[in-house]
Amino acid sequence: MTYEEASAQIAPGRYRHFKGREYEVLALARHSETEEAMVVYRALYGDGGMWVRPADMWLETVTRDGTTFQRFEKL
Repeated sequence: MTYEEASAQIAPGRYRHFKGREYEVLALARHSETEEAMVVYRALYGDGGMWVRPADMWLETVTRDGTTFQRFEKL
């Protein structure tokens, strides 16, 4: 996914992971070698750890126990 495509679909703010925990998207970034769009986010629990995930993975759906969810849902 390109940075421009990700920018149109992922806004900064709070999101809920399909397993129930909440995260805050801080920014979008580009991978230095591939220019793949990446989501920079932090956990809103525990030590508030910072994470990076490919944007296409951020937007994908997952199926759990026969039910399909967005991996992350904007709050």
